[in-house]
Amino acid sequence: MQGLMMQQDLMISDLIEHAARVHKDQEIYTLNTDMSEHTYTWSDCARRVRKLANALLEAGVEKGDRIATIAWNNYRHVEIYYAVSSIGAVVHTINPRLKPEQIAWMVNHAEDRYVMFDTTFGPIIDGVSGACKSVDKWICLTDKAGLPDYKTDALDYESFIEGASDTIEWERFDENTACTLCYTSGTTGDPKGVLYSHRSTILHAMVGSFKDVIGAGGQDVILAVVPMFHVSAWGLVYSAAMVGSKLIMPGPGLDGANLCKMINDQGVTLMAGVPTVWLGIYNHAKANGIDLPTVKKALVGGSALPESLLRAYEQDLGIPMQQGWGMTETSPLGVTNIPGIPESDNEYDAGVPQKLLAGKRIFGVEMRIVDDEDNILPEDGETDGHLHVKGPWIANGYFKGAGADSFTKDGWFRTGDVAALHPNGFLEITDRSKDVIKSGGEWVSSIEVENAAMDHPDVAMAACIGIRHEKWQERPFLIVQAAPGKSPDKDEIKKCITAKCAKWWLPDDIVFQDELPLGATGKVLKRELKTVYKDHYVK
Repeated sequence: MQGLMMQQDLMISDLIEHAARVHKDQEIYTLNTDMSEHTYTWSDCARRVRKLANALLEAGVEKGDRIATIAWNNYRHVEIYYAVSSIGAVVHTINPRLKPEQIAWMVNHAEDRYVMFDTTFGPIIDGVSGACKSVDKWICLTDKAGLPDYKTDALDYESFIEGASDTIEWERFDENTACTLCYTSGTTGDPKGVLYSHRSTILHAMVGSFKDVIGAGGQDVILAVVPMFHVSAWGLVYSAAMVGSKLIMPGPGLDGANLCKMINDQGVTLMAGVPTVWLGIYNHAKANGIDLPTVKKALVGGSALPESLLRAYEQDLGIPMQQGWGMTETSPLGVTNIPGIPESDNEYDAGVPQKLLAGKRIFGVEMRIVDDEDNILPEDGETDGHLHVKGPWIANGYFKGAGADSFTKDGWFRTGDVAALHPNGFLEITDRSKDVIKSGGEWVSSIEVENAAMDHPDVAMAACIGIRHEKWQERPFLIVQAAPGKSPDKDEIKKCITAKCAKWWLPDDIVFQDELPLGATGKVLKRELKTVYKDHYVK
């Protein structure tokens, strides 16, 4: 027997129209590229989304066409997200921190027809436009007066939408239609495109609104520090429209001073970003005696949360931190930890190990761990294995058929992470498959060694890699970037590591570098370090 319920495709156009009608007076604040401020409402946003949609249709954009963005988090970028997807085209977000040749490769691989970019990135456009043969038009996200004189023939955004109608009857189509294209960072081989659908995006936004996931509501003010060019800003642009949150878009103002000012001026209650951003906010706040009284939670992702940063926020600033784990292929939400700060110090110390786990599985995301032969391993919190995931917002293939070996025959995605699954539903990431160190046949978690080393106050960053060893085949080796003006002692760092890790995990050697190489998403490029230290040999 079938249920007697209506069938209605999940459409991104419904999200923006819902926000315009139900949350019409809620605001979106932007710190613009020129550092001026802009504020308007969800209703204003929806009107301009319709204008952009009509302008794109009048320009001949068709379903399935890719429209690229190279832009900060700002109100025009929000408009592009909604307008492009709502006409059945695909938003292709590009990370401006990539090398020019990588950007050109992505534009050509995606066959982007339009590229919309902030003025900051004009030099990038001038450097790649000649190599991007699929692009019909380059649109700069400014008005006519603010359009710089580029070598590339570019039109300003405001002129492009100026004459378009602000009314539209949104077409309804299959909810499995693609809406967004996001490329992986390409740590091995060429980047691979992950193609999200209207259905997966809206389901992901709904789940993100759960209390113990991101948990934003209509009374929240969200500081979206996580970039819109990185996994759709963790879905915040969509979930904010769904529940009626106020959005704070920081543009290029990602330093501690600007972010602290925005937090207090706008009354931010929830903020989302990576550990390096939160460290910048903390350092600025402490150096200048600034309190952040409105913030109820800081969501952390992108890389593992160091215990020192957790304690700094929760015990010093009184701001709960909530770690999460995900990937481009998981939209990205896969697990989130449980926020909150126990009142007593004893309770707090006892709860820290759980707070440092990646988090608890979200409904809809299934997980398993397997050995090297794909045999399923127990979820006992002790056994490590290769992590597989599946679910309604998990990729089941890559754009243009790349990377088929990343997916199993029985429908699971191979994440490339090494993890343990706990009986209570928590996920513990112990390493990346390509970074795991195998010493005498036993795994060493490079992540745990790094986090322990970063507990030392004089250590800014640390990277643990494997080096050849005559007896054990491979041993851990630590490369450290000192905090500004500090000269950490090797023996003191080793004490921090042995306080948290098994003694046999202690690195055989520690070296110092002025800076660790970082990739486009802010993660340490261990492949470069492995090349530099490939001949570093311990007997």
